[in-house]
Parts: sequence; structure tokens; C-alpha cells
Amino acid sequence: MTGERAIGIDIGGTGIKGAVVDLGTGELVTERIKVRTPSGGRPADILRATGDLLAQVADLGHSALPLGVCFPAIVKHGRTLSAANVSDEWIGLEAERLFERELGTGIHFINDADAAGYAESEFGAAHGERGLVILTTLGTGIGSALIFDGAVVPNSELGHLQVDGGDAEERAAYSAMERDGLTWEAWAQRLQRYYAHVEFLFSPDLFVVGGGVSKHHERFLPLLELATPIVPAVHRNNAGILGAAALAARF
Repeated sequence: MTGERAIGIDIGGTGIKGAVVDLGTGELVTERIKVRTPSGGRPADILRATGDLLAQVADLGHSALPLGVCFPAIVKHGRTLSAANVSDEWIGLEAERLFERELGTGIHFINDADAAGYAESEFGAAHGERGLVILTTLGTGIGSALIFDGAVVPNSELGHLQVDGGDAEERAAYSAMERDGLTWEAWAQRLQRYYAHVEFLFSPDLFVVGGGVSKHHERFLPLLELATPIVPAVHRNNAGILGAAALAARF
């Protein structure tokens, strides 16, 4: 894909980000443009804000490119089946079709964690890795992506695995560390329980850990005892953009 370019848009609960990506290098060709996610995260408002962002990218002279959009929801056949940090009105919508109508072009539409996992596979910590790679993002919850031999296995939702009697993300997400005032060592004990459980269920070849806290990976990853290598993600804030763009060009 040397020299090939695509646009990636990453829709989150607080911001909508987009840029043009060089698919040979994984670098942003333009500045990363960001607009605030409208309060309440309702469909009409997010569609309009995404259209405004795409218009800004087009103004930079990059209008006729493949377009990928990633979204914080389970995405199945273009329909959003859940809603994380956006309005529940998204649940059950033909979201891909609505975005295509608003943006005036075809898109590749995918879950945001899946896009981030694909970005790490193509351009980051899992580049060249064969077999099963599991990316987890540690933040308000635990997002996840399964990449097998470079192909995305969509909508894994591993943050909702049951560990110690509840959703794993309730005890092991970064928000739990902050909420409960845990030390790095105490939080790592919870992460150990979580990753050991995932390792037992899936026998992955590599774990990649993303989310903003991954910039402090030296404080907690060395405390984990796993048979599977576990490494920090390379692309944190740009991962969704990169993955969405790369998938749009591939499909």
C-alpha cells in the first residue's frame, strides 16, 4: 500500500477525530482534526459533527479517498447494537447507512477497539505477528480486539468477561484503579487475574495493551506473570484513525 492514502475518523464519547493516513507508513499526512462530540451523543448531532469534520479534511485537498469510520459500539452488518458513552438512541440503528447518507460517500464502519487493534497489527506493536493477537485498552472500561493472522475477529467485548463475580472491567479497568485509590502493585494484582483468565480462554500469541495508561507501562506490565508476551501499544490517540483508514482501503 505504498503511497496509498485513506481517511480515518474515530468517534468517541468526548471527541471526534480524523485525518488522512499514509497506508505505507501509518503516518498522518494531515494534522489531526478534532471536534467535540455533541453533548448527549445523539445520532443526528453526531452525524452532523462528523460531516463538519470530514468537510475540514476535504478542505485540505483530500476529498476523493477511501473513508473509514470507527464507533464506540458493537457493529454488526452496519448496525450499532450497543452504545458506550453516547446516546442509547444508537442501539439498533442502521448506523453505517446513516453515516453514508450524511457524508455523501461509502464508508467502512467498524467498532473502535477493533480499529485500534488492526492499527497495531498493521503499523504498531503487533506488526508482522502471526497467530492470535489480543489488544486490550485500559480506560473507563476495557475494550478489546482479536486479530488472527492480520484479520479482525469483530466485537469481542472481553471487558465483560466474568472475573471474581462481575464484569472484569469493573475491577480491572484504569478507572477502577482511580476509583479505589489503588497503588500500581494492587492494580497489577487485579490485572493479573484478568489477563490470566483471558490467556486461559484464548491461548494468544501476544497481548498488546493500549489506552492512555499504557504510557506508564513500565509501572505495571513487568508485575504481570503470564506465559504470553505482553507489550504496550504504539499508537494510542491515533490508533482508531489509523485502523479505520487502513480497513477502508483494504475493503
